[in-house]
Amino acid sequence: MKPLVSLAVAVVFGVAALSAQAADPIMIKFSHVVAPDTPKGKAAEKFKELAEAKTNGAVKIEVYPNSTLYKDKEEMEALQMGAVQMLAPSLAKFGPLGVKEFEVFDLPYIFRNYEDLHKVTEGEVGKSLLDKLEKKGVKGLAYWDNGFKVMSANKPLKMPDDYKGLKMRIQSSKVLEAQMRALGSNPQVMPFSETYQALQTGVVDGTENPPSNLYTQKMHEVQKHVSLTNHGYLGYAVIANRGFWEKLDPAVRTGLEEALKEATDYANQIAKEENDKSLEAVKASGKTEIYTPTEDEVKAMQKALAPVHAEMSDRIGKELIDSIYTTTGFDPAK
Repeated sequence: MKPLVSLAVAVVFGVAALSAQAADPIMIKFSHVVAPDTPKGKAAEKFKELAEAKTNGAVKIEVYPNSTLYKDKEEMEALQMGAVQMLAPSLAKFGPLGVKEFEVFDLPYIFRNYEDLHKVTEGEVGKSLLDKLEKKGVKGLAYWDNGFKVMSANKPLKMPDDYKGLKMRIQSSKVLEAQMRALGSNPQVMPFSETYQALQTGVVDGTENPPSNLYTQKMHEVQKHVSLTNHGYLGYAVIANRGFWEKLDPAVRTGLEEALKEATDYANQIAKEENDKSLEAVKASGKTEIYTPTEDEVKAMQKALAPVHAEMSDRIGKELIDSIYTTTGFDPAK
């Protein structure tokens, strides 16, 4: 009987151990490089809340903002290696990854407004771009807006000539390099987390950002002038390690997809609101002069930057650029 008793005890303990193991939540590290109170930061927290609820606790999301885990240049490699499971990098990050088509989002004045933008990100063009990430071991899940970018420096920026000779911080993007060179500026690629200090110490003279990033990173404290150019778009792609995502239980994955859809709606609803609030806060600080370009000044900037589209067509793909013109009904060169 003793062997049978021992076997029964072993079975009981084995089942208990398996049950405990099954009860352990799936840990998902979600890393990003901006502040928690930006549109992306708030959307990440909303996703965490929704994902944990919709999977009934089967998943636990750990959000790491402000480059606390990885900086700009490190986070994509960390995702591919499985050190983190999810990211929401800016769309400019996929060019260096080898998916240069994403740099179409960096083209100056390619979108007039959010309506133009969402025709692309919520349509077939946007989906086809996300699908291109799979060959890099990355699962593209959604697009999150941040907003349209403004230019800042310690001098007024009204006409293209005002940018000549300025050292302007950019993300790593050949399109953004071409954009700044078209204005006569010297593009300086550097991590987002190092930009404030670089502006403060004069390593760079200015930068481009949506107002929410400008304000939450306190860049307005070291930039005397902001021009509301709205010349370019800054958005994010929510991505996951492909192997991790595809191995998830289908029911868990469905819960995460539902959570992500709701978080995406939330992110895109608050993006403009948060940027408007940040702009008002910059004005209220009294440290930065806000300038709204005239119609003629906008046209002058568009004319100066239109050649970037043609210059980058071989890199990005003329067919892709044309498909966006067709989708939005707008060609900035015309």
